Amino acid sequence: MNRSYLPGILAMAAVVVASNILVQFLFGQWLTWGAFTYPIAFLITDVMNRVYGAGPARRVVFVGFVVGVICSLIGTQIMGEFGPLVTLRIAIGSGLAFLTAQLLDVSIFAALRSGKWWRAPLASTLVGSSVDTAIFFTVAFSGALTWVEPGNDISWATEMLPLLGAGPMAPLWVSLAVADWMVKLSLALLALLPFRMIVSHLTAKPA
Repeated sequence: MNRSYLPGILAMAAVVVASNILVQFLFGQWLTWGAFTYPIAFLITDVMNRVYGAGPARRVVFVGFVVGVICSLIGTQIMGEFGPLVTLRIAIGSGLAFLTAQLLDVSIFAALRSGKWWRAPLASTLVGSSVDTAIFFTVAFSGALTWVEPGNDISWATEMLPLLGAGPMAPLWVSLAVADWMVKLSLALLALLPFRMIVSHLTAKPA
């Protein structure tokens, strides 16, 4: 593998590990600290795609997926107050969401790469982030998928409460998903600046 890809690989691995750790700590009522670090994975993928192309970007995604699987396997062996820190449904949802959303991000970016500089990273991240949120929270917490892990009690996640504390009644996991999705969309906009700066730095011709 080209050594030029190594910083992207290390950055993706670091983000995945950090997010798996920080997701254990709450930030307010609807979010975890992991919600603020995980979206950086899309920034890394988009930078790799812009600078090196879709192929290397996919390789970095697969590295992130493998690291995520390893983190999930470790988490299943660590017991918390209510059982394993990572349940089977969370592990499946996390891996499936990451791989699907990141590969979708790569494909959308590649299709739009010839347009304005901001269009590809913004569109790919917005779509990828939305798909990521939908897959993860549905697989991990939806009552309709209880059959995936019958022994996992998710009654807390399916409790009917006002959406984000003020909207119509909805399962708690939907509020968690909406809050997560809103953070990802906000960070997708903010990430355009570092994306532009990092790409300019990596593609600058030496004097």
